[in-house]
Amino acid sequence: MTLAFIGLGSNLCDPHAQIIKAIDVIALIENCKIQAVSSLYFSRPMGPQDQPDYMNAVLSLETNLSAISLLDTLQEIENKSGRVRKDNRWGARILDLDILLYGTEVMNTTRLTIPHYGLKIREFVLLPLAEIAPTLCLPDGDSIRELSQNITTNGLKIHSKLRY
Repeated sequence: MTLAFIGLGSNLCDPHAQIIKAIDVIALIENCKIQAVSSLYFSRPMGPQDQPDYMNAVLSLETNLSAISLLDTLQEIENKSGRVRKDNRWGARILDLDILLYGTEVMNTTRLTIPHYGLKIREFVLLPLAEIAPTLCLPDGDSIRELSQNITTNGLKIHSKLRY
């Protein structure tokens, strides 16, 4: 089994419900077992500011799926939630599921980059990750605890704790 970390985000169509539903669907994926789920956080949008704030969380799961199979499964969940992929990379979205880490693998393909390219600089990823895995070290040796202590919060706020 490989320990993977997934970032969840939504800012459309009841983001709280979108994330809870996504977690429930991820819990049903064969060969996967959720280990931990962070609190839900509110964050400002990265791109255009003329969109609602985001709700974000991070979960860890053990899986026998390959990284690409996990990506395919997560994209299927996004599509079934009603996500429409647009040219605007940082636009509003119903659901965004990103593989942040997949064991200690380092991968950079046209479809998947692991560790996620924004992991170290996005407070809405790094702080929820630090909440559920404070002693985690990235494949390059960087400490999640140290990175999270040195990042600007940009108004990130905890919305609520989840029970999983």
